[in-house]
Amino acid sequence: MASSSPSSNYIQEASGGHIIPTDQNVLQKHVAFFDRNQDGIVYPSETFKGFRAIGCGIFFSAISAIFINFGLSQKTRPGKFPSLLFPIEVKNIQKAKHGSDSGVYDTEGRFVPSKFEEIFSKHALSYPSALTSDELMKMLKENRVPKDYRGWLASWAEWKTLYILCKDKKWVTTERNKLKLLMMEAWLKEMEKERSSAKKKAVV
Repeated sequence: MASSSPSSNYIQEASGGHIIPTDQNVLQKHVAFFDRNQDGIVYPSETFKGFRAIGCGIFFSAISAIFINFGLSQKTRPGKFPSLLFPIEVKNIQKAKHGSDSGVYDTEGRFVPSKFEEIFSKHALSYPSALTSDELMKMLKENRVPKDYRGWLASWAEWKTLYILCKDKKWVTTERNKLKLLMMEAWLKEMEKERSSAKKKAVV
């Protein structure tokens, strides 16, 4: 009988013995960045460490960890008794998808390129490949489903975080390429590498 544990979709990598996922959708890969020990479960401490790894401040990382894990934990653990440790099961992250969102991820956790491009074709009026803060807020309002207050809050929190991570040096716009890579998980790893490299140089 196959195991139903969160780590059942993980195998031992031949080189180095690291635990790696065998089959993940894009949304799972994005969330798996915060699974620091790669066991298929993300605890608040790991969410905190993940944000710190990409250069976020202690306060921002702590608030993000509380908000994210508290909000998503039970949705990714259907049929299970609530846990005060607020774990997020990576394999079920698509179950935590909320309303009033952009549709960039579908209900199966897959990235939808046409929805991503639509964000900029409809809302990027000041710059062709970037969103200003005002344009971002306008998009969020247009995506709102009536009386879906949780969805409104979740979308606002997610996009404001993305804005902070992807804004240009002048703090004016959210850059298109950075945003796409971030949603595809690649930029998170790149940010961690850059920060790690910068810290090593500072020590030297």
